[in-house]
Amino acid sequence: MSKTKTYDVASEKFRSKLKKCSGRFLQIFLLCCFLLGSGSNAFAFQSAVEVSGTVTDADGLPLPGVTVMEEGTSNGTQTDFDGNYSLDISSQDAVLVFSFVGMKTIKRTAGSSGTVSVQMENNPQSLDEVVLVGYGSQTRRSITTAISKVSEEEFNRGVVTSPLDLIQGKVSGLTITRPGGNNPNSSASIQLRGVTSLTGNTQPLIVIDGIPGGNLDLLQQNDIESFDVLKGGAASAIYGTRGNNGVILITTKQGSKGVSQFEYASYISRDYVNKRPNFLSASEFRGLIDQGLIGESYDLGYSTDIFEELTNKDNFSQYHNFVASGGGENNSYRASLYYRNLDGIALHNSREEYGFRVNFNQSALNDKLNFQSTVATNFNNADLLGGGQFGVVTDWNPTAPIYAPYSVEEGTDLYNEGRYGFYQPQNGYNPFSEYANRFNLRKQQTFSGNARLSYEIIDGLQIAAFGSYQKNYWNDRYYRSTEDWNQYNPGSQYQGTAYAKKSNHTDETKTFEPTITYEKTIGEHDFDLLGGYSYQYSTTENYSMDNSGFTTDAFFDWNFGAGNAITDTDLPRPDLYSFKEDNTLIAFFSRLNYSFRDRYFLMASIRREGSSKFGVNNKWGNFPAASGAWLISDEDFMDDTEFISNLKLRVSYGITGNQGIPNYQSLVTLGTGGKYPIYLDGATEPTFYQTYGANKNPNPNLRWEKKKEWNYGVDFGFFDDRLSGTIDVYSRRTEDLLLGYTVPQPPYIQSSIYTNVGTIKNSGVELALSGSVVNTSDFSWDVTFTGNYQKNKLETLSNDVYIASELYGGNIGNPGNLGDAIRNTEGGPIGDFYGKRFAGFTQDGEWLFYRADGSVGTVSETTEEDKAILGNGVPKFNASLTNTFKYKNFDLTVFFRGKFDYDILNTVDLFYGNQSLLPGNVLNSAVTQYSQIQSAPQYSDYYLESGDFVKLDNITLGYNFNLPDDSNFKNIRVYTSARNVATFTGYTGRDPEVQDTGLYPGIDDRNFYPRTTTLSAGVNVIFK
Repeated sequence: MSKTKTYDVASEKFRSKLKKCSGRFLQIFLLCCFLLGSGSNAFAFQSAVEVSGTVTDADGLPLPGVTVMEEGTSNGTQTDFDGNYSLDISSQDAVLVFSFVGMKTIKRTAGSSGTVSVQMENNPQSLDEVVLVGYGSQTRRSITTAISKVSEEEFNRGVVTSPLDLIQGKVSGLTITRPGGNNPNSSASIQLRGVTSLTGNTQPLIVIDGIPGGNLDLLQQNDIESFDVLKGGAASAIYGTRGNNGVILITTKQGSKGVSQFEYASYISRDYVNKRPNFLSASEFRGLIDQGLIGESYDLGYSTDIFEELTNKDNFSQYHNFVASGGGENNSYRASLYYRNLDGIALHNSREEYGFRVNFNQSALNDKLNFQSTVATNFNNADLLGGGQFGVVTDWNPTAPIYAPYSVEEGTDLYNEGRYGFYQPQNGYNPFSEYANRFNLRKQQTFSGNARLSYEIIDGLQIAAFGSYQKNYWNDRYYRSTEDWNQYNPGSQYQGTAYAKKSNHTDETKTFEPTITYEKTIGEHDFDLLGGYSYQYSTTENYSMDNSGFTTDAFFDWNFGAGNAITDTDLPRPDLYSFKEDNTLIAFFSRLNYSFRDRYFLMASIRREGSSKFGVNNKWGNFPAASGAWLISDEDFMDDTEFISNLKLRVSYGITGNQGIPNYQSLVTLGTGGKYPIYLDGATEPTFYQTYGANKNPNPNLRWEKKKEWNYGVDFGFFDDRLSGTIDVYSRRTEDLLLGYTVPQPPYIQSSIYTNVGTIKNSGVELALSGSVVNTSDFSWDVTFTGNYQKNKLETLSNDVYIASELYGGNIGNPGNLGDAIRNTEGGPIGDFYGKRFAGFTQDGEWLFYRADGSVGTVSETTEEDKAILGNGVPKFNASLTNTFKYKNFDLTVFFRGKFDYDILNTVDLFYGNQSLLPGNVLNSAVTQYSQIQSAPQYSDYYLESGDFVKLDNITLGYNFNLPDDSNFKNIRVYTSARNVATFTGYTGRDPEVQDTGLYPGIDDRNFYPRTTTLSAGVNVIFK
């Protein structure tokens, strides 16, 4: 271990002068004066205390070169190769300051143990932090575009069902919503800086370790090191037609040379319903019978809380991850194995998965030749049967039983046509009968492998080749037994026989990308040039078959040929389906980064790309970008402005495209028609041949949607970056939007054509702030805030040839066939609710609505012309606030998240807060708050509510153990976490966080999955 002796320079010089004095008395006199005048220094020297320890990085790996200083002095040292240090300090009360480039400064009181070990954290605002930019990396100092980075220590804690849950609310402008709640088999909805397409892909491109279009199923939370989100057009233009919606670069963890260790991480969790709709209980239902609102015959004599019965109160989820990592002088490796079992709050709703991720790095020829490779796979088994049954609450008579004997005779106490022990409602279904007599299972395997080989030809000139292969395969099995009500009810086409279906899906993607880079410094000028080629081929195959007429359940779906429907035409016809499609993407790209004096920065890039998806006249397109930045804080005239530690201005412009549309839209494709009779030679009966015809109009001019985006940004830091942040202002305009338009026949074969016409404009402001409120030796408090404001406009939908003035969507459904809730019009914003304006009720409880002329009319008196814009479902403001507290070995994270200025259509109240649906079950409010309504449900602004909310989304409390030097463990951390803890809102529905992305946002769907609060406890262990 390194050891630094403590001494005082002034004292040493004085003692050397004393030696030159010849008089004994004078020596004693002067020495006494010295001791009196500088007694504190002398005391410190005499009572020096030795302290030692180990410093590790955010992953628990030893960190060499960390500066360790005694606060208020020049006394210090640095950690050695193994992260160890030793230092003589003045006393046990001394404060040690640990600092390292790109990481947060940490203070610790020495204490009496003689050992102080710390784990450093990345500083996201450090100018030396490395940020990925697509096909390369830069330091934050030289970034000229809008890029947000989220490192591991900033991730959301606790249980996550998607890797993107880790950064929900952490990146301004990035919307991540889970309309399916915590359903383990649902996915997150993602959108960056608003809607950019009407029919194409609207989600950001996912790039995992360089693989474009990476599969999120291959990621689990302990393997992810960071997310880099390319938000601006100039940042994502290097990805051309896949960068229209932004790019999310995900970096996984790697092993470290010379350090071998094992890690284990685990958690257990349980979900609890945090709010349920207030439907009538059995006693309340009987109360309405007593009032005469429901007939006495509807009291079936039982009491059943069907919502409670459908809830999986014994749900239990668990996660285990084991990691082995290490390396030698010229190589490193990391192997991660995991198992996760997620139980949903619904019955028969689970996902079990396991897999591994292994990476290996090797260097040779004095680090000029480098090879990196990663292999990852995921196996998962999903139960898809449950989760969609909660809608039955609205149909279920709460006085009905779940289980009942078969009884159809006159005078029976309970009429029940269910033959196998389950009660079968006359209008509706019994979900527990389905659970017992059906299965819907998926087995899925996902794989990816990639390799990169690079060689530095001369100093600064490097060539590299990157290749990857991805495959995603799943097999679905669905079965309804002979005892399923759907199979044997009196009106069933299946006549008491079973039904089976199988389907398979396979998609594969192959990528090859060679690049060449050259870095050169000439005086105060730095150049970084990139050139490359990209090839990507993707293919998809689907196959399915079904059959019925199975007279026994002995084989389930493993004997398809035994189904009588093959020959019995009285049964539903069996079905066979197969499909295959592919596409190719080829590109050439280049980027130049230039800096002068490390404070003036320029970037320019171009990508020329061709896609097989587009018309023969528009196969290729160009996607340029340019940006610049000025690091003002490094100028000489800023030297006297000590409180400004960082100030940089950025401006950028970029063009991106969108090729995320279905294949073959520019071509004539064939579809099946009727059967044509052919009389073969000598035949008296015709043979019927399948006919084929064109089912699509060709469009040789079909081209990609194109987004042009300006971004203006300011990065700032004050008081040595104790307060730092970023402001971005953007304006993006997407042109040549693709949509299907009506065309005349003839000359066209079909009545519509898919072509480029419209434009959408999005603009907004994004803010990110980080502050160190308190930073002492024992206690620290850090605050992070992100927020954004956005607006959009559907500028055009039509031109001189193709006309479409509005787009309807968000169908409300039955009863009443209420139509679409949202209308997007040319010249208006995305997500406008459009319908009747509520004016009151008649004395008889009939609806009244305002008409266009200001008068009031009933339902029959209002027309389409009386409808108006009622509100909008897109949140205008999004914000989040993270508080991180650390006291000695404890850490506490409190995370708030909110959305503001938008409306929600409460369809649960619309349909079930209405007495007209009796004797079906209704909300309690139907006979209280909404008791005046005496007519059928109507869609109007009566059911629009403000969706503003603030969620206490995550609370995590952790503790890091102090371990003795002879321990077998390097680090042990335990924690407990709660997610979706509390919601502060005026919205009266179940949860104000509804689908708010896409063209038809803001509808609280009545076919709901319960929102839950998740409690979890976990442990992270690093072995020596």
